[in-house]
Amino acid sequence: MELLEAAGCTITQYTEKRELTPAQLIELCQGQDVLLSSGPNAIDEDFLKACSHLKGIALLSVGHDKVDLDAATRYGIPVSNTPDVITQTTADTAFLLMLAVSRNAFGMSRSITQGEWQFYDPTAHLGQDLYGKTLGIFGMGRIGFDLATKCKAYFGMKIIYHNRKPRTEAEQQLGAQYVSFGELLKQSDVLSVHAGLSSETKGLFNHDAFAQMKPTSIFVNTARGGMHQEDDLIRALENKTIWGAGLDVTNPEPMDKNNPLLQMPNVCVLPHVGSATVGTRDNMATKAAENVIAVVKGIPMPNILNPEVYLGQYV
Repeated sequence: MELLEAAGCTITQYTEKRELTPAQLIELCQGQDVLLSSGPNAIDEDFLKACSHLKGIALLSVGHDKVDLDAATRYGIPVSNTPDVITQTTADTAFLLMLAVSRNAFGMSRSITQGEWQFYDPTAHLGQDLYGKTLGIFGMGRIGFDLATKCKAYFGMKIIYHNRKPRTEAEQQLGAQYVSFGELLKQSDVLSVHAGLSSETKGLFNHDAFAQMKPTSIFVNTARGGMHQEDDLIRALENKTIWGAGLDVTNPEPMDKNNPLLQMPNVCVLPHVGSATVGTRDNMATKAAENVIAVVKGIPMPNILNPEVYLGQYV
């Protein structure tokens, strides 16, 4: 806010603690030059048509699956995100979930509040060791690479991954092995999802996928909830098709408080807080502000997602 005000921006801020409807977002953007979107609002064809006067849209996120970039480009609206700054914190969250699930941490904590901590039983509450196990990464981008680095350094885990194409850096630095999606499912002791949500990845982790995983495997998703079929995940856990799950994203969001996943001792769920540290959110806010200020100054957004919108405008 201070950066924007210092740049001479007049700010209209939506401060209510509830989500906007599409119609409300359109109405609020009338008379504005730039939208800084920090929520799950859909920036779709209808919005872009109704708000084609916008000179730019700055997202307070890395993910942009809610944005119709093709439509934004047709309407001549540059769209930006906040890359790079969430890599370590989101990888840390995946690491936290993996470790918490492996030791039944959330379930055992709940058992204490329910008065179930009684006599000592040496065979109760047993978790899994992660040392020397196989970590499967679906989407070897910045976050997946950072998690793999942590897991190899701390647990000596073998790294396998599936990506749109092999990543030489991961293979050279981590000894990672590129495998097919089917092999990723079959070989992973921990399978962590770090890809973007698209028509190809939506609902990819379903009954058929979980059926190919080890009964001792852990499924971790800190990317997008839409990538797993939640009913299928529930059944896979109930039937012991897989051993446990750690989720920072759910399908849908927010998760219903009565969702059976929340009562399973081998499941850890967080409310989509992968990048929620003071430092990371400050850096995200700064990047978003810098993208807005670029529009105000009449220069290209530094973190543009659809650079083709600028073709012919700048030398």
